[in-house]
Amino acid sequence: MSNAPYRFAPLQRLLHWLMAACIFAMLFIGVGMVSTVMPNYLPLILIHKTLGVALLALVAIRLALRLYYGAPPLPANLPMVMKLGAKLSHQMLYALMVVMPLLGLGMLWAAAYPVVLYGGLQIPALLPQSDGLHTLLWNAHVYLGFAFFALVLLHLAAGLFHALIRRDGVFETIAPLPLRDKDIITMKTLRSAAIAPAIQNTPGQQDRIA
Repeated sequence: MSNAPYRFAPLQRLLHWLMAACIFAMLFIGVGMVSTVMPNYLPLILIHKTLGVALLALVAIRLALRLYYGAPPLPANLPMVMKLGAKLSHQMLYALMVVMPLLGLGMLWAAAYPVVLYGGLQIPALLPQSDGLHTLLWNAHVYLGFAFFALVLLHLAAGLFHALIRRDGVFETIAPLPLRDKDIITMKTLRSAAIAPAIQNTPGQQDRIA
């Protein structure tokens, strides 16, 4: 616990903001696909498919980095309900980042549509053609897309809440810009406060932590 980072690793931060931009693009392109007709539809679906597959690869890398580097602890004075909400919302975000591209691919495969990405790369079909399965996957993709959009907005609101109202260093753990000295001091202080209870409540832990 004493080795927990006070900020996400640079590669984690880069992936976070890159994926955030891609997810917003995916969501708005998805809305555009539903509301447009030819000839704009085909370029949009090509971008949508390519971004979806790219996001699926990026989230796999991000999950691996999360397991390797870990995550900074939340402030010790953050209410338990907010800590639980943060944990559950992150789990749901990761789940949807995996599920949504898979649903999209499955939907296309079930409709016997070729999944061709930019550069002519084609992903072979892993599901048989089925009208019933296509309808099921299409509905799931659409309705979970609305849920995903709402969850992303909630995540954005939470980030602004931490950055502008609580000012507790949580936003700075993932901020894309270099930190000021006072921000680093604040984050290190919050980290120390967060791990102190764990040290105090574990017999003999003080002797094992340098």
